[in-house]
Amino acid sequence: MQLDGLIYTLPKNLKLLIGAFIIVLSLGFFTGLLFVGETSSTNPKGIEEQYLGNEEDEGALIMKFKKSEKEMLTLVHTHVLSMSIIFFLTGLILAITKLNKKLKLCLMIEPFLSVVLTFGGLYFLWKGLLWMKYVVIISGTLMTLSFTLAVCIIMYQLLISPRQYN
Repeated sequence: MQLDGLIYTLPKNLKLLIGAFIIVLSLGFFTGLLFVGETSSTNPKGIEEQYLGNEEDEGALIMKFKKSEKEMLTLVHTHVLSMSIIFFLTGLILAITKLNKKLKLCLMIEPFLSVVLTFGGLYFLWKGLLWMKYVVIISGTLMTLSFTLAVCIIMYQLLISPRQYN
């Protein structure tokens, strides 16, 4: 079955459904990133404080306590499950775009690796491997870039008519 470029030949109602899904999914994804920014988890010190607490810092503006094991397992569990579904569905849609095969494969698989590294990294950071905060930053950045690029490619190809493609 030839999937490459199939997105151009989809009926308008299916393109609208995919477009609406991608827009709403992106709103949810990027809202999550805003939350990460609000919890000051976008820098190494902020990530460490978010999960390990800052009780020893008397000058801290906001007191944070080390997450419990239940909180950490819940965070890892819910994020790995939900993000695997997000990236699976996005990957399925990306599969029908017209794109270089290696780039397409990278954009389809990389987010899964980043999910494992990001949330596994948070768990190991919580367990005391402090250098994992850098793995979390790098993998989280790659995950976001992969998702953003995939969404841009999908939306662009949804908006091109088959006549413009040929």
